[in-house]
Amino acid sequence: MVVYASPTFGQGFWLPLPSRRAPHYFISPMTHSLRWVNALSTRPSLERALDEAIAKVGGQGQWDLAIIFLSSSFASDAARLMPLVQEKLSVPNLIGCLGGGIIGMENNATVQEVEGEVALSLTVAQLPGVTVTPFYVHGEGMPDLDAPPQSWVDLMGVDPASGADFIILADPMTGGITDFLAGLDFAYPQATKVGGLASGENVAMGGSLFLQSSDHPAGRYGDGFIGVALAGNIRLGSVVAQGCRPIGEPFVVNQGERNIITEIQGKDADSGTVVLETPLASLQKLIPTLSPKDQELAQSSLFVGVASDEFKLTLQPGDFLIRNLLGVDPRQGAIAIGDRVRKGQRLQFHLRDRETSADDLQILLRHYTEGEANQSSSTAIGALMFSCLGRGYGLYGTPNFDSQVFHQYFPGVALGGFFCNGEIGQVGAQTFLHGYTSAFAIVHRAS
Repeated sequence: MVVYASPTFGQGFWLPLPSRRAPHYFISPMTHSLRWVNALSTRPSLERALDEAIAKVGGQGQWDLAIIFLSSSFASDAARLMPLVQEKLSVPNLIGCLGGGIIGMENNATVQEVEGEVALSLTVAQLPGVTVTPFYVHGEGMPDLDAPPQSWVDLMGVDPASGADFIILADPMTGGITDFLAGLDFAYPQATKVGGLASGENVAMGGSLFLQSSDHPAGRYGDGFIGVALAGNIRLGSVVAQGCRPIGEPFVVNQGERNIITEIQGKDADSGTVVLETPLASLQKLIPTLSPKDQELAQSSLFVGVASDEFKLTLQPGDFLIRNLLGVDPRQGAIAIGDRVRKGQRLQFHLRDRETSADDLQILLRHYTEGEANQSSSTAIGALMFSCLGRGYGLYGTPNFDSQVFHQYFPGVALGGFFCNGEIGQVGAQTFLHGYTSAFAIVHRAS
């Protein structure tokens, strides 16, 4: 890593190392085939769960990377994880975090989403010809937003020319998450970036993340951002299912400040002419035109979509970044949403329900697999799933829904993951922090 290590994980500042020192990373030799394996254990003892998962993935092996997700039920015991891993598993790079729900393979063909119960998901990978660069960044150690791209390259220790993609885990209490993602987009515009915010907490650890690497051979626990950059004989694809459908017509922000919209440009339904009105007035005209079912849904599942591409003329359902509708001001007719807005942005009201969410995921996975069919190396070897705590059984009324839909399109592909406090994924060319989504990192051979 090209950062100074603080005495304790999650404390202190992290600064670029002098240029004379090479970044720390691990290049797997070409001595074994590329593999990506996952196993789930629901044993109540952390040690027994780890033993079972290791046995299921094939024992010690020559693994280059391990990813472990622990249910929040293990939070009080999580500090024992690193010593146990070092005792039982030979692997140079490990990342992971606590999660409110855990996703993994029950056997080679069956995936399970374990919600509200004890679980451990272990992913291990053999990565011949792949450069694995683990990273840890504390929020206070990030460059300023006006810093050049090289500042971010120095921080991450990853050459943009390597074609690396990123798996990112973040502690939900860490500030500057959107700034961190914007900085990575700035320095690595072509890279795929997927991940999630931990959804469990261990105060004694100082956060919910854990990392083991050559920089941290004894293991580190804490907050901030951790993950791995993968370059070489591997590439990551991504699917971000936001699960919403638009209602009404797009409108343009005419006046607003921060996350509050006070005036919009809409169209008169009869004449088609542009009208200026408050967003609440526009919404009040829209609701009576909806079906009774959608009118009821709008009472609890109404969202606002922000167009992700300001230059695209015709907007489709997947062209919006979905944000929460936080509140309304009946006196001024203003609305507040979960993102900053600016004049000229195009927005549209959206609804979410289980049918829409299911259809959205099916459509996105179908489009992804159809696109991959045109590539010379289209076979997926593994995947990670980062799903919102608001999805799962609570949304669908049935277990394992998103993961089973994924396996309809990627049968038998090893899938691990967890239920997040927020999901990281790309919409268009930008990486965003999402809510209520399922974001998938799909691992392919690069050649």
